[in-house]
Amino acid sequence: MENRIALITGATSGIGRATAHALAKQGFKLILCGRREDRLITEKAVLAKMTEVEITAFDVRDQDAVKKAIHALPEAWKKIDVLVNNAGNAHGLDPIQTGDVRDWDAMIDINVKGLLYVTKEIVPGMIERKSGHIINLGSIAGKEVYPNGNVYCASKFAVDALTRGMRMDLNPYGIKVTSINPGLVETEFSLVRFKGDEERASAVYKGLDPLTGDDIADVIVYVLTRPDHVVLADITVFPKAQGSSTLVNRTV
Repeated sequence: MENRIALITGATSGIGRATAHALAKQGFKLILCGRREDRLITEKAVLAKMTEVEITAFDVRDQDAVKKAIHALPEAWKKIDVLVNNAGNAHGLDPIQTGDVRDWDAMIDINVKGLLYVTKEIVPGMIERKSGHIINLGSIAGKEVYPNGNVYCASKFAVDALTRGMRMDLNPYGIKVTSINPGLVETEFSLVRFKGDEERASAVYKGLDPLTGDDIADVIVYVLTRPDHVVLADITVFPKAQGSSTLVNRTV
């Protein structure tokens, strides 16, 4: 895996951060992307002990910022072999009739449009080289709708559809496309969803052993280390205690 370049969005926390560390151990060169430049600087200092690292701070919702950041990468870093579209979030858990339009906009702009904006800048190089691997982080919420999930689920269903479409459109160019769809993963996800309410966020994972960012990073490493002719197209990952988007065995 040495000298392969992986660009990871949302690389400053959770699954993105864990993936950066896992790929560094595999010898990937890393382009870390995120909104929080201070965290990117901190991560670069740690990961630079293992591999070469570039950082670029932007919000995936801002198409102009995405384009500017990708185009400003040093020439040697523009041959991106792997794109991990990890940036995404949930805002609120309300029935459709009382949902906040600002929450809806944030989820659609980040989870759907942000993924498209970043992909649009990376794919032309992959097409030109007739190689590459795109990994989109979906969710069980993109496979099963749950009460009050409405717009978040819709955004992740869109990611699922986009991933399937990408796989078809990019097939003639030898580009692999993978969807990874986690269940309950304990990251900052619920804290963001509940707008900093730590008690409500922690209750999501109470009574079970949830997945961690490292668990999903392990799956990503496995996906990227299969033989060239193998594509793991669509993977759903649950903690043992979870049976569906709404069925969870809580033992405490």
